Amino acid sequence: MEHELKKEGKYKYFEAGEGTPIIILHGLMGGLSNFDGVADYFPQNGYKVVIPELPIYTQNILKTNVKAFSKYVKDFITYKGFERVILLGNSLGGHIALYHTKMYPEKMLGLVITGSSGLYESAMGDSYPRRGDRDYIQKKAEDVFYDPKVATPEIVEEVYAMANDRIKLIKTLTIAKSAIRHNMAKDLPKMHVPTCIIWGKNDKVTPPEVAEEFHQLLPNSSLYWIDKCGHAAMMEHPDEFNMLMHGWLKEKHL
Repeated sequence: MEHELKKEGKYKYFEAGEGTPIIILHGLMGGLSNFDGVADYFPQNGYKVVIPELPIYTQNILKTNVKAFSKYVKDFITYKGFERVILLGNSLGGHIALYHTKMYPEKMLGLVITGSSGLYESAMGDSYPRRGDRDYIQKKAEDVFYDPKVATPEIVEEVYAMANDRIKLIKTLTIAKSAIRHNMAKDLPKMHVPTCIIWGKNDKVTPPEVAEEFHQLLPNSSLYWIDKCGHAAMMEHPDEFNMLMHGWLKEKHL
């Protein structure tokens, strides 16, 4: 994301537009730039888009878990003075958004998840990056997308650097374990916040049946598919993603 990040106290975030706040939560590997399409579109359509940088690798190891990150998001919402917000999360960001919805429903207008963890965790755990093995990491990065070309050399380099940073690797594994511990299956039926589920039909990380299960368990949910699309729909098909999300927001008067 080329945009300027604001730095205030312990928070670093991107902000654009005026109107109902959409707060975007990135995933484990995901930089803020994964949401460029959303960040360009919604401020022109009556929404304020805010993307905080989550302290995934900077918090104390005891606070490196889904629950602590949800609390961080709630504190950020309070800090910004927002009454209620729409949360949009991809992958781990979706899981944090779901947990936040469970804990602080009074802060929520609506929830949008895409390729979210929370029910199915091969997302992070399986044979986690072998340090120094660039081919393996290239393959893993390509698996995230339907079109492997989306995994640019920059993205591969970023994941490679992370896998070779001992502290980041330990924190990544800590988060993966926390995601498994904070499985949401029992909580979802009690969560009545309007929820939009947008999923890539070809997601290998959190396969389509995961989206079906979210839809089944969340009582107030709508499910939308994007074809020829992997784990990061808002990156691979930004226009279609924005159209689906905006249509749902209009339908729900959010």
